[in-house]
Amino acid sequence: QVQLVESGGGLVQPGGSLRLSCAASGSIFSINDMGWYRQAPGKGRELVAVITRGGSPNYAESVKGRFTISRDNAKNTVNLQMNSLSPEDTAVYYCNADVSRGILAVSQHYWGQGTQVTVSS
Repeated sequence: QVQLVESGGGLVQPGGSLRLSCAASGSIFSINDMGWYRQAPGKGRELVAVITRGGSPNYAESVKGRFTISRDNAKNTVNLQMNSLSPEDTAVYYCNADVSRGILAVSQHYWGQGTQVTVSS
Protein backbone atom coordinates (compact mmCIF):
# COMPACT_ATOMS: atom_id res chain seq x y z
CA GLN A 1 0.00 0.00 0.00
CA VAL A 2 0.92 3.63 -0.46
CA GLN A 3 -0.06 6.46 1.86
CA LEU A 4 0.09 10.19 1.24
CA VAL A 5 -0.13 12.43 4.29
CA GLU A 6 -0.61 16.18 3.93
CA SER A 7 0.08 18.87 6.48
CA GLY A 8 0.24 22.65 6.70
CA GLY A 9 -3.30 23.79 5.99
CA GLY A 10 -5.16 26.29 8.13
CA LEU A 11 -6.70 29.74 8.34
CA VAL A 12 -4.83 32.72 6.90
CA GLN A 13 -5.72 36.32 6.15
CA PRO A 14 -5.85 37.61 2.57
CA GLY A 15 -2.35 38.40 1.36
CA GLY A 16 -0.84 35.85 3.70
CA SER A 17 1.18 32.71 3.05
CA LEU A 18 0.95 29.02 3.82
CA ARG A 19 3.18 26.06 3.06
CA LEU A 20 1.67 22.66 2.40
CA SER A 21 3.68 19.47 2.67
CA CYS A 22 2.95 15.91 1.59
CA ALA A 23 4.91 12.78 2.41
CA ALA A 24 4.48 9.51 0.55
CA SER A 25 5.25 6.22 2.26
CA GLY A 26 4.69 2.52 1.85
CA SER A 27 5.45 0.17 -1.00
CA ILE A 28 7.17 2.66 -3.34
CA PHE A 29 9.68 1.84 -6.06
CA SER A 30 9.64 5.27 -7.68
CA ILE A 31 7.39 8.30 -8.01
CA ASN A 32 6.78 10.02 -11.32
CA ASP A 33 4.74 13.23 -11.21
CA MET A 34 3.66 14.68 -7.86
CA GLY A 35 1.09 17.39 -7.61
CA TRP A 36 -1.48 19.38 -5.72
CA TYR A 37 -5.17 19.67 -6.53
CA ARG A 38 -7.92 21.58 -4.79
CA GLN A 39 -11.65 21.46 -4.45
CA ALA A 40 -13.71 24.44 -3.35
CA PRO A 41 -17.24 24.06 -2.00
CA GLY A 42 -19.67 23.30 -4.80
CA LYS A 43 -16.92 22.94 -7.40
CA GLY A 44 -14.98 20.13 -9.00
CA ARG A 45 -11.41 19.17 -8.17
CA GLU A 46 -8.87 21.19 -10.16
CA LEU A 47 -5.16 20.99 -10.74
CA VAL A 48 -3.12 23.56 -8.85
CA ALA A 49 0.44 22.52 -9.65
CA VAL A 50 2.37 19.45 -10.72
CA ILE A 51 6.07 18.66 -10.78
CA THR A 52 7.92 15.95 -12.67
CA ARG A 53 10.51 13.68 -11.11
CA GLY A 54 13.13 15.81 -12.82
CA GLY A 55 11.80 18.94 -11.15
CA SER A 56 9.88 20.62 -13.97
CA PRO A 57 6.80 22.40 -12.61
CA ASN A 58 3.52 23.29 -14.23
CA TYR A 59 0.94 25.62 -12.69
CA ALA A 60 -2.68 26.54 -13.11
CA GLU A 61 -3.00 30.04 -14.54
CA SER A 62 -4.77 31.23 -11.41
CA VAL A 63 -1.75 30.53 -9.18
CA LYS A 64 1.18 31.36 -11.45
CA GLY A 65 3.55 33.78 -9.79
CA ARG A 66 2.04 33.16 -6.35
CA PHE A 67 2.52 29.44 -5.69
CA THR A 68 5.71 27.39 -5.91
CA ILE A 69 5.85 23.59 -6.00
CA SER A 70 8.95 21.64 -5.02
CA ARG A 71 9.86 18.05 -4.21
CA ASP A 72 12.52 15.97 -2.54
CA ASN A 73 12.91 12.66 -4.34
CA ALA A 74 15.05 11.15 -1.59
CA LYS A 75 12.31 11.78 0.98
CA ASN A 76 9.31 11.23 -1.33
CA THR A 77 7.89 14.60 -0.38
CA VAL A 78 6.26 17.44 -2.26
CA ASN A 79 5.64 20.95 -1.00
CA LEU A 80 3.49 23.85 -2.10
CA GLN A 81 4.47 27.35 -1.02
CA MET A 82 1.44 29.61 -1.35
CA ASN A 83 1.90 33.38 -1.24
CA SER A 84 -0.45 36.32 -1.75
CA LEU A 85 -3.42 34.16 -0.85
CA SER A 86 -6.93 35.36 -1.63
CA PRO A 87 -10.37 34.12 -0.56
CA GLU A 88 -10.65 32.46 -3.98
CA ASP A 89 -7.89 30.07 -2.90
CA THR A 90 -10.10 28.66 -0.14
CA ALA A 91 -10.48 24.94 -0.73
CA VAL A 92 -9.48 21.49 0.40
CA TYR A 93 -6.06 20.79 -1.04
CA TYR A 94 -5.13 17.24 -2.05
CA CYS A 95 -1.73 15.75 -2.71
CA ASN A 96 -1.38 13.36 -5.63
CA ALA A 97 1.46 11.06 -6.62
CA ASP A 98 1.96 8.76 -9.62
CA VAL A 99 3.64 5.79 -7.97
CA SER A 100 5.36 2.71 -9.34
CA ARG A 101 5.47 -0.15 -6.85
CA GLY A 102 7.97 -2.26 -8.77
CA ILE A 103 10.36 -2.12 -11.69
CA LEU A 104 7.84 -3.78 -14.04
CA ALA A 105 4.71 -2.47 -12.35
CA VAL A 106 2.31 -0.06 -14.00
CA SER A 107 2.18 3.19 -12.08
CA GLN A 108 -1.01 4.43 -10.51
CA HIS A 109 -2.16 7.60 -8.85
CA TYR A 110 -2.65 7.89 -5.12
CA TRP A 111 -4.35 10.66 -3.16
CA GLY A 112 -3.93 12.15 0.26
CA GLN A 113 -6.84 12.77 2.59
CA GLY A 114 -6.85 16.51 1.95
CA THR A 115 -6.06 19.54 4.06
CA GLN A 116 -8.29 22.58 4.46
CA VAL A 117 -7.01 26.01 3.45
CA THR A 118 -9.23 28.93 4.40
CA VAL A 119 -8.38 32.49 3.40
CA SER A 120 -10.50 34.96 5.30
CA SER A 121 -10.23 38.15 7.30
